[in-house]
Amino acid sequence: MSTIEIFENDRAFGYDDFVHTWIPNYKFFIDNLPALLSDQQNKPLLVVGCGTGNEMYAFKKYDQNWQLTGVDPSPDMISQAQNKLRDRQAVQLVEGEVKDLPATDRFGAATLLLVLHFLKDDGTKLQLLRDIAERMEPGSPLVLFDIFGGNELLKHNLNLLQHFINNVSEEDKQERLKRIESHLHPLSEDRLSALLQQAGFQVPKRFYQTTIYGGWIAYRQ
Repeated sequence: MSTIEIFENDRAFGYDDFVHTWIPNYKFFIDNLPALLSDQQNKPLLVVGCGTGNEMYAFKKYDQNWQLTGVDPSPDMISQAQNKLRDRQAVQLVEGEVKDLPATDRFGAATLLLVLHFLKDDGTKLQLLRDIAERMEPGSPLVLFDIFGGNELLKHNLNLLQHFINNVSEEDKQERLKRIESHLHPLSEDRLSALLQQAGFQVPKRFYQTTIYGGWIAYRQ
């Protein structure tokens, strides 16, 4: 049984609208991600939790020569990614998890965006990071983007986040904020660093933050 949360039906097909509404500067981050990894553009790139293909589309728009493998357990998300990337070459989409990829696959870079906060810190987060690390070349970069913060920091930044959200009813806004606190599994930055090092990465460096969302680069040991 999959340990990754699977987006289905309306939740999957409304995903693009959701992220643009709820993640401040989402488009800015995605649009600039390819430049961040431009030194690796001649190497295969692994996109974990590729969703509807937003970041894969940005990579191919930046440079058609990117060799991309996207993995997601949701057939509804994969179908959207296939449609979004239908005219792009050197793109592989896999309905499944990283552990389903051949152990012999080797990637020169990887991304893990908006995935970890859905996984419990009971060994599940660590196993995913290990599965990714095992398929990366030594010294290659992993870019992460996720909800983060210990209780006090998370509460503070959630209070700030609500001021960035427009065109959402107050009731829906408060319901979403409560769900983040009670149903998701964000990590403190220290805990994220510890898990990455256990999985086979160097100490991650945070390069980006927008309210509750942070971005890091961690290099494969």
